[in-house]
Amino acid sequence: MISLQNITVGFAEKRVLERFSLQMPQTGITALSGPSGCGKTTLLRVLAGLLKPAEGTVSVPPRPVMLFQENRLLPWRTVEQHILDVLPKPRRDQAKQWLALVELEGEETRRPQALSGGMGRRLALARTLACGGGLFLLDEPFAGVDLPRAARMVERIRQLGIPVVLSSHEREVVALCDGVIHLEGPPLHLAGHGAEA
Repeated sequence: MISLQNITVGFAEKRVLERFSLQMPQTGITALSGPSGCGKTTLLRVLAGLLKPAEGTVSVPPRPVMLFQENRLLPWRTVEQHILDVLPKPRRDQAKQWLALVELEGEETRRPQALSGGMGRRLALARTLACGGGLFLLDEPFAGVDLPRAARMVERIRQLGIPVVLSSHEREVVALCDGVIHLEGPPLHLAGHGAEA
C-alpha cells in the first residue's frame, strides 16, 4: 500500500496537512479529488519526497516521478528532444512510443511556443512517463485536454502497469480512474470526515 501516517506540513502559520493519514492501493489509477487550494499538490509533493513533513511517515514505491502543474518545457528544445532528454541511450528508440501515447505523433520537430496549451500539457505528461519509476504522481495531468483524448490517454497509462496517483477537480477525469479519494481543506482531510480524519 501507498501510505501516509500522521503527516504534518505547514508553511509559516498555515497548516496544510495536520496529522493526516491515508492509504491508497499500489495498483491502478487513484484520483485525488477536491477543490483548488485544499492541499492536493502538497500531498503529491510529500509522496514524491520533494517536501519533508514536520512529522509522520510516508511509504511509497521506489523512484516516484511527479508531473507538476506547470509544464516546465524548455523553449529551445523540440518536442522529441524533450523525451530524448530523459531516456537512457538504450531506450532512445522509445521516444515515438511516448509521443504516440499522448497523441503527439507528427509534432516531433516543433518547439513549445508552437504548441497549444493542451499539446504542451500532453508533452509534459509524456516526458514524465518516459522517466519511468515505481509510482507516477500527476498534478492536473489533463488540464486543457479534451475529454475523449484524456480518456484514451488514461487507458494507455493504465496499461503501463505502474501505480498512478493523480489530482483533478474535473469530475469527468476523476470518473475515468479506478478509485477516488474525496478531499477537503485546508488543513487537508477526507471529505465528510472533518479536519481530524
